[in-house]
Amino acid sequence: MADKEFTRDGVSRRQVLRAGAGVLAAGAVAAPMVHAQGTGGTLRCGFWDHWVPAGNGILRELAKEWGDKNRVDVQLDFVTSNGNQILLTINAQAQSRTGYDLMSFPTWEPSNHARMLEPVDDIMGRLIQKYGPVNPAGEYLGKQDGVWRAVPAVSGTQMKPPCVRFDLFKQHAGIDIREMWPAEPKPGPTASTWNWETFAVAAEKCNAAGFPFGLPMGSFTDAVDWVGALMTSYGAHLMDEKGNPTVRNNPKLRTAVDMLVRISKTLPNDVWAWDDGGNNRALISGRSALIFNPPSAWAVAKRDAPQVAENCWTVPMPAGPEGRFQPYLPYFWGIWNFSRAKPAAKAFLEFLSQREQAERQTNTSNGYDIPPFPSMADFKVWETEGPPVGSVYNYPLKPHHNARTSVAMAPAPAALAVQAYNQGLNTKLIARIVQGGESADQAMAWVERELNTIRRGG
Repeated sequence: MADKEFTRDGVSRRQVLRAGAGVLAAGAVAAPMVHAQGTGGTLRCGFWDHWVPAGNGILRELAKEWGDKNRVDVQLDFVTSNGNQILLTINAQAQSRTGYDLMSFPTWEPSNHARMLEPVDDIMGRLIQKYGPVNPAGEYLGKQDGVWRAVPAVSGTQMKPPCVRFDLFKQHAGIDIREMWPAEPKPGPTASTWNWETFAVAAEKCNAAGFPFGLPMGSFTDAVDWVGALMTSYGAHLMDEKGNPTVRNNPKLRTAVDMLVRISKTLPNDVWAWDDGGNNRALISGRSALIFNPPSAWAVAKRDAPQVAENCWTVPMPAGPEGRFQPYLPYFWGIWNFSRAKPAAKAFLEFLSQREQAERQTNTSNGYDIPPFPSMADFKVWETEGPPVGSVYNYPLKPHHNARTSVAMAPAPAALAVQAYNQGLNTKLIARIVQGGESADQAMAWVERELNTIRRGG
């Protein structure tokens, strides 16, 4: 993510519960009396405060259009994720059972509050019938016990593919990344070689030339997400679908760990302490040949370091033995089950999710926002944004990428996966080897103990 202003939510459920009590009065908004859609009334919405200011503006515009047509007074507040305020607000409203009718929920929150969210199977059924399936990671997070608890949002949903300095890559690693992944609906002739072995060799060469990759290795989301994607591409899961640890005697995990240790040794020494702004700063300063990030870092470089931005190119993730997986961090729109405006809230969310409105949101955020439906990966904004034109063409997954979305710690049940995710157990595993001097066997035994603690509810 970008400097301080682009940090993400990296807080445990336990931390939120402790802090939530202290902000209950401030975070809870009185629930208004609302009539059904089309008969007037008020609809209160708490949306995520977008990093791209125009991202808030388009939601205001769409709310007015829909509200005027349906005679509903749509009132919008934008809640920042800085200081985990959006998580604190969600928790406070859940405790008090008063607040917005609908609001934005970060990645893991639909599962955390599933019992308090109005089912939205009706909305999702119609959207899926019209636009095809939601990407599997969105379904994993938004659908609990066979029921859709929240609508995968457009606003705020991001992927974290490689953003490459193509000039440095060609000069020092000998790879023409634009030829490999052109801004066209087909891969280049060498795209099949874009795997983690090729990536590791490029990391070693760029580091030797003084332009190391800017890959965080701490416990913040940017680090956990890319490490999780690499592990998934090796078939190396820490837990199975039932939440049982799968660390012991797991050769796939051992191979992935060896690759992560190898890559980490090519990175700047301080990556273990980076927050989600570290990789952005590395790219914008011109010191790094590659980061994993949505277009926010590139967008800031366009403003602050145009000589960097004009040499950036986004490409799909490298492939592992079991496929290509792209880090995915979605937002959701959910309706509290204590809302008095459920019909209006459902109608408004369905309106926001239609292709025309989704494209307007993505256009306004300069391509940052990713719709949940793969059928919408053809918006023109990704073709036309620049400089250079085509720089973010490969940001959303395209059919020719032959890739899938990845959520770190899946496929474990979300209630368990979120705990491992918030603790950054996958990156801590690598840190214990590279920084702590432990053997791989010792570090893997440690992470198995941590996972068993989570499974037992300790």
